[in-house]
Amino acid sequence: MEKLTPEQITAAKSKGFLQNRNTTNFSGRIVVPGGVYTAEQLAQISECAKRFGNGKIAMTTRQSAEIVGIPYENIEPAREYINGLNSGIFFGGTGPKMRPISACKGTTCVFGGCDTQGIAQKLHQIYFVDRLGETFPAKVKIAVGGCPNNCVKPDLNDIGIVAKRQKGETKYQIYVGGIWGRKTRVGTPVSKLIEEEEILPMVDQILAWYAKNANPKERLGFLIERVGIEDLENALFSEK
Repeated sequence: MEKLTPEQITAAKSKGFLQNRNTTNFSGRIVVPGGVYTAEQLAQISECAKRFGNGKIAMTTRQSAEIVGIPYENIEPAREYINGLNSGIFFGGTGPKMRPISACKGTTCVFGGCDTQGIAQKLHQIYFVDRLGETFPAKVKIAVGGCPNNCVKPDLNDIGIVAKRQKGETKYQIYVGGIWGRKTRVGTPVSKLIEEEEILPMVDQILAWYAKNANPKERLGFLIERVGIEDLENALFSEK
């Protein structure tokens, strides 16, 4: 195949396909609810890799499966195959959008203080089903942790959710503005612990504040550094 144009590469990326270096092949990123795959979904991903890729699958740090070595001309057939299964998985999770929600194994871990995967699945339902395609000033990463061991590094995500036990009750610490990469920022803890039923509304409030105040391509953490955590806290708690 002839060399791909920048427009073709960008269009593929918007659908969840990232170019493999020095080739016209791509890795297709599979989004799965809460980072948990059923045996059937894994079999389907494996079959897709054999049919349309090079037979290899790489797991990302956000618990997504990437089907490697998909020729450009196989992108649409691969999408049609996965979408036609109607099994809850799809290609995506790239661009200035919500990235796949990650969660530690707190649901089953002896140290887990909450159903981390269940919370992640609820967030997935909102941002990858009900509001699929919603864009933000820059990418947004959310992670759910079941205890202060921080195995999934919630405080290095744009929004981190961590269960904490206090006097026999489970509360949740929310971190905002974490970034891990060329520039690193540890997330700022929100000043009040919250109940589980407050998690989804607070995440939505944080994202609404972010969308309203951020410059294009500005991550949440850099917005907080620019305007101050007090501005966000006022938006979260001023009417409570």
